[in-house]
Amino acid sequence: MKTLFLVILGTSYGLLSSAGVFTVLVAVGLVPRFAGKTHTSKRVVLYEEMVIFGTLTGCVLSIFARYCQFGAWLQNRFPEQLQLWLGIGVFWQAVYGLFAGMFIGCLALAIAEMLDSIPILTRRISFRHGIGLAVVSMALGKLCGSLIYFFTELHRTA
Repeated sequence: MKTLFLVILGTSYGLLSSAGVFTVLVAVGLVPRFAGKTHTSKRVVLYEEMVIFGTLTGCVLSIFARYCQFGAWLQNRFPEQLQLWLGIGVFWQAVYGLFAGMFIGCLALAIAEMLDSIPILTRRISFRHGIGLAVVSMALGKLCGSLIYFFTELHRTA
């Protein structure tokens, strides 16, 4: 019964966090913007499915890391080609780093573009004084949350 409860709890937390990731991507309009810039708007559904596939693949690789160590298996099975496996590993890390960097950069730019709407919102709701304090408070809250997360080593509890 306890195991079933943990499975249900873990699955629901995973669904909530993935919904948050997809909500951010939809809110900033990243995928349609890419399709518009590249003049490939007919393939928006494919792009969205690739984002979902990439997120699910990342989840599987991070949760089942012990079973996804294909490079370690190859090194143990064929130790005489160690330099080859290391070279292939470095190549794939470079490819992943390139695409992950491009994605994070585009996401940061899309969020920065979305932040341009803050002055419009403050004018519409007549929020004249204290906008700087509100932004600094949000940044300090994020900083405190990150420090608590890493100092209590919550990332190691998995």
